[in-house]
Amino acid sequence: MPTITFLPHADICPQGKSIDIEPGITICDAALEHDIEIEHACEKSCACTTCHIVVREGFDSLEEATEEEEDLLDKAWGLEPESRLACQAMIADDDLVVEIPKYTINHAKENH
Repeated sequence: MPTITFLPHADICPQGKSIDIEPGITICDAALEHDIEIEHACEKSCACTTCHIVVREGFDSLEEATEEEEDLLDKAWGLEPESRLACQAMIADDDLVVEIPKYTINHAKENH
């Protein structure tokens, strides 16, 4: 069972957190199941960039991003080569280290 380590984020996960999770779900769903309230303004439909993450370790274990995801990522704040949308990145068998960027382009944060 892979482990996802979320690096500390001042608002969402101040201490950071490591979780064990079954492969086959998205990073966003795994985070939400473990009380890491990552933004997902489009309700995980690959229509925004509020769940933008940077995969610091284990990036190559993820399936390649679709063209639709890549197009959206171009609009994300703080884009890096290892950026993904957490709602689209499906967990495989390898451990991951994930950073939630400090900012998003979401101007109206909603409570989910």
